[in-house]
Amino acid sequence: MTTTSSSSEIEILRSDFRRGDFRAVLFDFDGTLSLIRRNWPQVMIPMMVDVLAETGTSESRDELNDKVEEFVMRLNGRQTIYQMIQLSDEVKARGGTPRDPLEYKSRYHDLLSAQIHHRVTGLANRTVTAESLTVPGSHQLLERLRSMGLELYLASGTDVKYVREEATALEVAQYFGPHIYGALDDYKNFSKKMIIDQIIHDAGVAGHQLIGFGDGFVEIQEVRQAGGVAIGVASEEERRQGINEWKRNRLIPAGADIIIGDYRCQDELFRVLGLAS
Repeated sequence: MTTTSSSSEIEILRSDFRRGDFRAVLFDFDGTLSLIRRNWPQVMIPMMVDVLAETGTSESRDELNDKVEEFVMRLNGRQTIYQMIQLSDEVKARGGTPRDPLEYKSRYHDLLSAQIHHRVTGLANRTVTAESLTVPGSHQLLERLRSMGLELYLASGTDVKYVREEATALEVAQYFGPHIYGALDDYKNFSKKMIIDQIIHDAGVAGHQLIGFGDGFVEIQEVRQAGGVAIGVASEEERRQGINEWKRNRLIPAGADIIIGDYRCQDELFRVLGLAS
């Protein structure tokens, strides 16, 4: 079922979830709130294609691009290191000698930093607004959820130091307080499942009392498995308007209960969730 609000669509894929009795909300960061890194696949995928082409494989660059895109986006939502571990495995499978995944991750971060430097600088000197680099309606949504007494959590596959810096620059960090989590060098000590388990067990929140917002496969899958309501944010990161069909087609099999493009539809979304505004 698809309902249309004044400015955006809400696609309800499963309507039998419990409503109103929510206590915590988990957000992914890149693509769900932040648009600072919006072109990251256009940096990561070509870098990986270059690495695989150096193995001397007979595959064309187009063939390599398709294979890399598949695993990069399948692993989207997990820590970046897992994409680099997969890259190492792909090099090995083609008879090459892979570098340490951390080296690949460092190379990727250097390339991405060069691409997004002007956005970060623009936020710092206030020539770029925080609103223009967030998914539309993000600040209003966070304010409303916090005013209802819900506990907000932020968990990203991006390194935690960058998440904290960028969340502060985008003026959203204050909504999460100490609950900002991201990738660690000791990557086995962080995952979105771990954060969800922490919310459920440490904060005493039942699975059905959790709402999760994300644009990647992993967070949607984990929230749904925990018994929460999984809201897939199929954001169009460049146009900042409408539904990204590629994301939508990934979020549905991940287990999304609801698909939205951005938060302009939040009045209708709150009605669907049974949240008093």
